[in-house]
Amino acid sequence: MAKLIYSMVTSLDGYVSAAQGGIGTGADDPEVHTFINDLFRPVGTYLYGRRMYETMLYWETALEEPGQPPQILQYARDWQAAQKIVYSTTLDSVSSAKTSLERSFDPEAVRKLKADAERDFTVDGPTLAAQAIEAGLVDEYHMFVTTTVVGGGKRFFPDGVRLDLELVEERAFGSGVMYVRYRTR
Repeated sequence: MAKLIYSMVTSLDGYVSAAQGGIGTGADDPEVHTFINDLFRPVGTYLYGRRMYETMLYWETALEEPGQPPQILQYARDWQAAQKIVYSTTLDSVSSAKTSLERSFDPEAVRKLKADAERDFTVDGPTLAAQAIEAGLVDEYHMFVTTTVVGGGKRFFPDGVRLDLELVEERAFGSGVMYVRYRTR
């Protein structure tokens, strides 16, 4: 049975996007990016909402841009190799390879996918992740925490949900980014 992993870069106060400006520096650090590559290379399927899918579409053509550093090229290859499922009521179609479009997030269908899969899944973006968290589908939470407090924006965890998690791993990077991995108890 595969795991469902929710992972994002967050501000120190737990936001994945800020009301004003970015969520901090450090995630663009080559050391952090290489670690992310190695961590998520085994993932077989990415679950996206429309907004996150549109952001991640960059990786479909990133190999064509000259002068890319090795960690960017590797992430593009890994992303292109994985399956993607996009949940959207507004997209007419998807434009990347190995990508399917679903009109609604069905927790039972995802539960079956997890049970039948050999490789892990990620759920990306706080809106779609909130649905997976509320359905009890997320097995692990991976946070890359910057050194910036932003004071507001879109939170990593949805409001109104209580989770008792177990810290499994932590790592500090020279850029100040902190990686923490938790699993459900």
